[in-house]
Amino acid sequence: MLKIGVLGAGHLGKIHIKCILMASETYELVGFYDADPANAQKVAAAYGIRSFPDMDSLMEAVEVVDIVTPTTTHFELARKAMEKGKHIFIEKPLTHTIQEAEALVKLSEETGVKVQVGHVERFNPALLALENMPLNPMFIEAHRLAIFNPRGTDVSVVLDLMIHDLDILLSMVPSEVSHISASGVAVVSDTPDIANARIEFANGCVANLTASRISIKQMRKVRLFQQDAYISLDFLDKQAQIIRLFDQSATDLPDTDLMELDTPRGKKLLHMQAPDIEPVNSIKMELESLATSIVQDSRPPVSIQDGYHALKLAYEIIGEIERRSVLI
Repeated sequence: MLKIGVLGAGHLGKIHIKCILMASETYELVGFYDADPANAQKVAAAYGIRSFPDMDSLMEAVEVVDIVTPTTTHFELARKAMEKGKHIFIEKPLTHTIQEAEALVKLSEETGVKVQVGHVERFNPALLALENMPLNPMFIEAHRLAIFNPRGTDVSVVLDLMIHDLDILLSMVPSEVSHISASGVAVVSDTPDIANARIEFANGCVANLTASRISIKQMRKVRLFQQDAYISLDFLDKQAQIIRLFDQSATDLPDTDLMELDTPRGKKLLHMQAPDIEPVNSIKMELESLATSIVQDSRPPVSIQDGYHALKLAYEIIGEIERRSVLI
């Protein structure tokens, strides 16, 4: 087992503590540190775990540091942990600024520690259902809508919500971004509360992403279109639907539920599938995947480079929104 400590015991930090305690075959939870003494006392009593008096003493006692603190503190905490040779799980977004992210990427390469960024949607069972599906999307549409909650409104909706879909997008499209157009509106806060971005890739793929935190209903959906396939993912209800077209001469035809279809390219066989979705604890799974990468000396599923690229794209979108608002 790997000895792990949690920095930050707020709402999400408590969830991490619960998940680590459930992953008892993977981790030994040594304790946690929280800057609020009153909250630290409550959490220590509620979970029967040790509250450390400061972050340095916690880092010295563990092999893995789980950073679940406000984004503005990520850089200093991660830097300290890396310099002490500790592996890191760090919640998204990676850092508050691009410059901080670049510095952490460089330091991680110098120290050789494993770093995983908490883009938890990568472990959503709807997405996991596509694990064996060949993906080459040429058009992607994503909608991530949330009911208004004052928590998180200190940053743009691009960093608050859209960044989830940016990470998923970059993990699916093996190509460089060639063009971005974006717009956003600040409705109830000082930064955009609703934003739309059109992202074009060098390979011809186009993605249209919308994020809002002032919706009357919640929605987290992604739709993928590629040659001979349409895929719909519902991250909220954890469902997936896959519609594929096959040539009649194909050797990898599904065994059942095939329909013949006339198309401009001749007769095709259509197959509709709603994969069986196994329920998972996504946060527990992502924490366990970091442990696997440490033990096997492999790249974490959501590496620090992945976190950096998602953050970089998010800030490019924010910059385009700001540029557009100045022009208007």
